[in-house]
Amino acid sequence: MNTLRKALLVASVAAIPVLAWNGPATAQPVSGVYLGAGVGINNLFNTKGKSNLTGLTLKPDIGGIGALSAGYGFGNGLRAELEFDYTGQNGKVSGFGGSVKATSYTYGVMANALYDFDAGLGWMYPYVGVGAGMQWLVVSGSGNHAQSSGNFAAQGIIGASFPVGIPGLSVTADARYMSTFGDTNFRHGNKLDSWQQLSGLIGVRYAFGAPAPMEAPAPAPVAAPAPAPVRTYLVFFDWDKADLTARARQIIAEAAQASTRVQTTRIEVDGYTDKSGTPAYNQALSVRRANAVAAELVRLGVEKQAISIQGFGETNPLVPTADGVREPQNRRVEIILK
Repeated sequence: MNTLRKALLVASVAAIPVLAWNGPATAQPVSGVYLGAGVGINNLFNTKGKSNLTGLTLKPDIGGIGALSAGYGFGNGLRAELEFDYTGQNGKVSGFGGSVKATSYTYGVMANALYDFDAGLGWMYPYVGVGAGMQWLVVSGSGNHAQSSGNFAAQGIIGASFPVGIPGLSVTADARYMSTFGDTNFRHGNKLDSWQQLSGLIGVRYAFGAPAPMEAPAPAPVAAPAPAPVRTYLVFFDWDKADLTARARQIIAEAAQASTRVQTTRIEVDGYTDKSGTPAYNQALSVRRANAVAAELVRLGVEKQAISIQGFGETNPLVPTADGVREPQNRRVEIILK
């Protein structure tokens, strides 16, 4: 397998989730420093080579892998991390007119770039990534111990994280395909071709400074049932969420019923956020909240053509605050019956 084909294969592995996903997806922000660790199984593929006297073939069995990582989340779905990995597997080396039992190890350091997706499930966040770095191969057998010089390596990563209820803590599961480039050189003229391995890992990740879950604030009083020219209903949201709570669905149901009891020509659904995120992120979040409320109204029988949907981000707060303040009253959608 030549260098170009290997690079294309690594890039293809990383692109699989993006090509397969055909629904709306927004970034799940991981902000600040995080640490991760994982263990799993590893398949180091058979690798051919040669010595000064004969051809060689390294034939490893299925082995294990461990990985440690430290990274930083930028709050918009992107993460960058530094990873140390180590694998070990038994097997054999054939050549010199026969074969001998051998143990092989690989270890190295990789710099990875990853992107987390919010698939709207709440309990699972897929991610995809690529990495580049240096890897070393060690082969031991029949009293000999040979360590290679370093090889440049690249890898593709696909996986998912699963929050476990403790702020910042998630279980992770991912698959990785790694390939080195160029000959794997040992002392005394021995060498192997570049090598590839496929790994599956289960691990944990802890993000420092993750906010604790917040209970939904008590909703503002609903307008009196007496007919009025304009009637407004307020639906509140948890921090950085666009999911509808049970109380939110009750208020939306009241608004849907009211729209059939009084003469209503227009229904405005306006989304807002607090000021704890960036203006661009908050604008997108306000639209997601407005869309969630509008979809529930349509499900309850309101004509879609009668609904106007808008997102205003962090503007027009109910409670004026400074930037960065998490104010529950400002995380809302207003349903206005006209």
